[in-house]
Amino acid sequence: MSKAKLDTVFQTVEEAGEKAFVPYIMAGDGGLENLNGRIRFLAESGATAIELGIPFSDPVADGPTIQAAGIRALEAGTTVQAVLDEVAKEKDNRSVPLVIMTYLNPIFAYGVEAFASACETAGISGLILPDLPLEEEGLVVKSLKKHDIALIRLVALTSTPERIRALAERSEGFLYAVTVAGTTGERASFVDQIGTHLQALKAISKAPVLAGFGVSTPEHVKELSQYCDGVVVGSRIVDALYRGDKQQVADLIASRKY
Repeated sequence: MSKAKLDTVFQTVEEAGEKAFVPYIMAGDGGLENLNGRIRFLAESGATAIELGIPFSDPVADGPTIQAAGIRALEAGTTVQAVLDEVAKEKDNRSVPLVIMTYLNPIFAYGVEAFASACETAGISGLILPDLPLEEEGLVVKSLKKHDIALIRLVALTSTPERIRALAERSEGFLYAVTVAGTTGERASFVDQIGTHLQALKAISKAPVLAGFGVSTPEHVKELSQYCDGVVVGSRIVDALYRGDKQQVADLIASRKY
């Protein structure tokens, strides 16, 4: 797949009058041999795309739930190469785009060009790097463009108007609107002006705007989707899969339609 696949699935969702739902899972948590099965389950449950975490020992953007999943994955021996090899097995049978979320260190250790090439081989459509500043994107942009992989930018609530506009103008795949001032993890509520913030992003973004960080209930999905193109849900999905509660995951994904 390629970043064009991301564009296609988001366009299909919009034309159907629906909202996008992107679940996050940690590769290797629960066993790497179960990864493709989880991807199939999420696709069959209605996921628009899937954000696939590659574990790292210092995950600065992740809250306790995803940190714990990353530790479990690392302790099980999960590596960048192993994850890419595993998802490559189902490349030709997979209809849902995969987006990798990881950090710069593992990519530098692997080699930026080699990593982008391996992602293309594995059918990866996009990449999220929460510790990559806008000013340093030149470190990876050339290789990602060469291999047709979208660099998905994150916009913080604390970003200046000028920075928000710069990120929105460069957006590919989707613009990831961080809805809390902090790390990932479940939250009871969001800031009062979150709707206005998301609508403002939609007005200037070249790509669909998805809200993420802290989205953990069907009510959150419905609330935030009023103002943007969909949501990303991580910690609640990771926790439910860890507990073996697939029904909760399916119900969360289904909530985007109501």
